[in-house]
Amino acid sequence: MLNNAKNGCLKLDGSDMDYISFGNGSKYLIMIPGLGDGLKTVKGMALTMSVMYKCFTDRYTVFMFSRKNTLADGCTTRDMAADIAKAMELLGIKKADILGVSQGGMISQYFAIDFPEKVNKLVLAVTVSKPNDTVKGVVGSWIEMSEKGDHKSIYADMIEKIYSEKYQKRNRLFLPVMNIFGKPKNLGRFIIMAKACITHNSYDELEKIKCPTLIIGGKCDKVVTGKASEEIAEKISGSEIFMYDGLGHSAYEEAADFNSRVLDFLNK
Repeated sequence: MLNNAKNGCLKLDGSDMDYISFGNGSKYLIMIPGLGDGLKTVKGMALTMSVMYKCFTDRYTVFMFSRKNTLADGCTTRDMAADIAKAMELLGIKKADILGVSQGGMISQYFAIDFPEKVNKLVLAVTVSKPNDTVKGVVGSWIEMSEKGDHKSIYADMIEKIYSEKYQKRNRLFLPVMNIFGKPKNLGRFIIMAKACITHNSYDELEKIKCPTLIIGGKCDKVVTGKASEEIAEKISGSEIFMYDGLGHSAYEEAADFNSRVLDFLNK
């Protein structure tokens, strides 16, 4: 398959975990997606993602892990980090560069704290290290919608909160298509993941992260705030930070130079 794209699934602690891989490089890059994984996992997305992240495929073999398909009530971002470590062991990956986006960034923080021997370099994008009023309000509203089974309102609110106005206008015909796919199979899993977002608090342990770290944020982030990225950078010694003007939570998707910026950091 193009770019060596593969879809896979691991058996893990009585559940299973969807993952994809692509690329032909000798180094490993692990990408951990955000809360949207609670609505749709990476299953079947290998080819699409291999094209989206093609700039990494020469240097890296890239793995993207979903959360387990069955999550216990009270599962935390720290628990999810431990699941990533187990998945790496099952696949024989001893060490990798890590890129975490949004909730994936929360998980990546604990991964670097609890499993430093498994991390080369770390990239934390549009994420947060401790609860703030913005993330509690936004994600809290998604939990309420989920408990009512109102998936259409979740999608609509995500579009409004995540994407810039300019991007919404430019893609006004495409973005609503998300609603066409219907109700996710398991809103309960999404709720567990969302609750893990608003209880995540690694802030007092960030100083334990010693690997080279890049923090990327959007100054107009309506989900976690731009300040959240700045707080992380202040706590991780020697870290680098870049903030996108005029972009918010989808800076990793909207910024044309996001992938190249990450690759430049990893190549240093």
